[in-house]
Amino acid sequence: MTHALHIEGLTKYFGSRIAVDTVTFTADTGEVLGFLGPNGAGKSTTMKMIVGFLAPTRGTARVLGRDVLQDPLGVKAAVGYLPEGAPAYPDMTPKAFLDFIAGIRGYDGAERRKRVGQVIELTRIEEVAGQPVETLSKGYKRRVGLAQALLHDPQVLILDEPTDGLDPNQKQVVRELIRTMARDKCIVISTHVLEEVDAVCTRAMIIARGRIMADGSPDTLRSQWESDNLDEVFRRVTRNA
Repeated sequence: MTHALHIEGLTKYFGSRIAVDTVTFTADTGEVLGFLGPNGAGKSTTMKMIVGFLAPTRGTARVLGRDVLQDPLGVKAAVGYLPEGAPAYPDMTPKAFLDFIAGIRGYDGAERRKRVGQVIELTRIEEVAGQPVETLSKGYKRRVGLAQALLHDPQVLILDEPTDGLDPNQKQVVRELIRTMARDKCIVISTHVLEEVDAVCTRAMIIARGRIMADGSPDTLRSQWESDNLDEVFRRVTRNA
C-alpha cells in the first residue's frame, strides 16, 4: 500500500542542535493530522522537510510514493503548502499573485482563469482580490496563502498555522473548508489552538524536543491520559518530554 505520507526516521540538525529527532509516521487520504507542540518543538521544521524546503540530515519522506530527495519536483507537484507567514509579493493583488502561481504550476488560458476563480471563491477573498497584498489584514493575507496552496487541487496539504490571524468567523470558514477537503485529501496542520484539533483533526500528534510524544485521535489521547481536557493532556505530555 502506498501511503499519502510515509515518514521514516526523519532527523534534522542545525549545527550541534537536533531540531527533529527520528520522526516516523504514515498518514493517508481522509486523515486530518494535527501537529501539536510548544514553540521550537520541531513542527515547522518537519513540515519543511516533507515538502522539500529543507533537506533532512537523515531519514526519508515520501509523498504518494515519491521520495523528497530523489524526486523533489514530483513531491512539490503533489503537495499544497501553506508556510508560516504566508509570504506573497506585497505590491501584487491577490488575483495577480494567484494568476502568477497558476502560471508557475503550468496552467494557461481558460484553465488558468478557472482555477484562480475557484480558489478565490473557496477562500472567500473576492472582496479584496483587487487590492495590493500589502494593504490586507493578516487574516486575509493568510487566506491568500491558503488559496495558492489549493490552486492545483493537491492530494496532500501541509498547512502551517492555517488560521493564524483570522477572526472567529474567518476561522470557522477555514475549518469548514478543511473538513470538506479532507474527504479526498491527506491534510497535515500545525496549530497552537487546541480547540482547532477537536474542530477539524481526526488525529493528533504531540511533538516535543523534536520527538513524537503522543499520537492518536483526540478522544484516544484523552482516554490514554485519563483527562477530558485536551489542554491538560498537552501540558502533561510536553512536561514529561
